[in-house]
Order: sequence, then C-alpha cells, then structure tokens
Amino acid sequence: MALLSLGPWALGPGPDMETHLVPGARFVDPKVLARIKDLSLMARWVVDGLINGLHRAPHFGASIDFAEHRGYVAGDDIRRVDWRLFARTDKYYIKQYEADTNSNFTVLMDVSRSMGFASQGVSKLEYGSYLAACLAYLSHKQRDRVGIITFDRDIVTHVPPSAKHFNVLLHTLDRAKPEQPGRLLEVLTKVAEHFKRRSIVALISDLYENPADLLETLKPYRFLGNDLVVFHVLDPAEIDFPYNEASRFQDLESGEEVPVVPEVFAAQYRKMIQEHIQTLTTKFSESRIDYVQLNTSKPLDEALFTYLGNRERLMRIR
Repeated sequence: MALLSLGPWALGPGPDMETHLVPGARFVDPKVLARIKDLSLMARWVVDGLINGLHRAPHFGASIDFAEHRGYVAGDDIRRVDWRLFARTDKYYIKQYEADTNSNFTVLMDVSRSMGFASQGVSKLEYGSYLAACLAYLSHKQRDRVGIITFDRDIVTHVPPSAKHFNVLLHTLDRAKPEQPGRLLEVLTKVAEHFKRRSIVALISDLYENPADLLETLKPYRFLGNDLVVFHVLDPAEIDFPYNEASRFQDLESGEEVPVVPEVFAAQYRKMIQEHIQTLTTKFSESRIDYVQLNTSKPLDEALFTYLGNRERLMRIR
C-alpha cells in the first residue's frame, strides 16, 4: 500500500527560537543551520566542527598533501627523496603523502512536491540540501569529483562529477524547488545509466515507494559496483502524527485532500510508517546498501558519521 505524504491543511511555522552561537562550538541543529544562508559556509562549519578532534588514520599514496618522512629503503622511487633534507642531514628520507582516493561522488536529490513539507520550519528539501552540501564538502576535502542530479517526475538538473563542480553543486541546491510530483522509481531507473563507472552515490529522498520495488530499482547501481548510501528524510509529523483535531490533509504529490479524524487514524498511521521504515531497513541491509532514516528535527550527526564510516570502509577495501 502506498504511503501518503501527509501535511496539515493549515500550518504555520513555530515561534522563532533564539540561538546563542558560542565561538568554537559545533552546531548541527537544523533550525540553527537554517539561519546560515550561505551553503558553502554552512557546510564548512558543520563538517570542520564534526571532524575536529577525530583521529584519522592516514593512508599514503600520491596526492599533493604532504604527511611525513620515512627512511629510504632499497627499491624506493628516488624521485620521492627529499634532497633538501639530505643536504641538511646527509641521510636519505622519502616524502609520504596522504592518499587521494579520486572517487566520483554524486548526490541524487529528490526535489518533488512531498519534499517541501515542513511541520517545524525546516522542510525535508532544506534538510536534504544541508546534508547534501555537507556530504559534498566532505568528499571535496577528500579531492573526490563531486556532482549532483536533482529530480522529481524527471531529471531536473544534472551536474556530472568533477573536481571543479563543488560550487556548481551548491548553486544547484540553492535553486532547487519542490514544484512537481515525483516518480522516484522511473527516474532512478533512468539515472542508473549514468553510473557505469564505479562511484559513491548518495540518494536523499522521503522514499514514498514500495520497499521491494525500490530495492529492485536500485539493484543495477550495486551490480555496476557503485557504493550506495540511502538517506531517508522524514518530517517529525510524518513519523509521530501529532495531530489531535479533525482536519483536511493533502497528498502533496497528487494534491488530493483527505478528511481525517486523528483518534481513528493516528495509531494505524504510526504502525504503517514504522513498518515501512523497518522493511526498508531490513531489505537494504540484506542487499548491503547503507540506509539511514533521518528526522528533520534532529542534528545531522548520524548521517555524516554514516558517510564517514562508509568512506573508511572503502579505503580499507582499496
């Protein structure tokens, strides 16, 4: 049974909450992030705060960032000898560098009408944009090529992965509007043809589709060797259904209005949404696809740590 993306007939934003920013503190609360209009600044602030102090085991390779020296051993490439250090010490030392994974990273961003829903001031699309900007910034710092595809009932914008496309990606997120109904399965099938080269793909959507059909649609991505991370973004009202008074609710995709008596419908709805989330969790786990269910009222920490863990696993594999 398809789930409705339900939003109340008449809702306004809650009272503005005053926030005191403490220098050096890390804030990832979405209501705080909504005050930062510059996505680039926001991404740097969140990510640099998140990874500050985290121990990162270095991997060495051929990137341009110098890491440390080690003693020369037979067979080492003499082009990596630090001759200036040799002049001072009369000893041979090899320069080591942090690894440049040079991956392709692409965000698949759902910008359909249902992503515009917001019960507490931050819509699913805004939250997803904050997440996408942070993930892209993390990848950009790793010197990955970053790109984005936004979609609703069809592809809206396609920015192919490039080392120079971080700012283009942010501009694309800034322009995204939830104006059209979505056709998630059809678009994901169409988009799959763009990922014939191994990539890291982050799908950000509210996933209002049958889990079995969604998994079948995503199988080609995994078959082609892509590393897929699915971020399931929901508004707290879509999870908890906190309404008490009889109201008219609207399916944001079709525009259809439905009269609802909460005391009759609430328990059934909560059970339905939890079963949907649990089925997605199980099926994605069985298919070795990373899945994170996100609440737009909660900080971004879980999503970003999942991505960092994903990158760490990829580094071990390589």
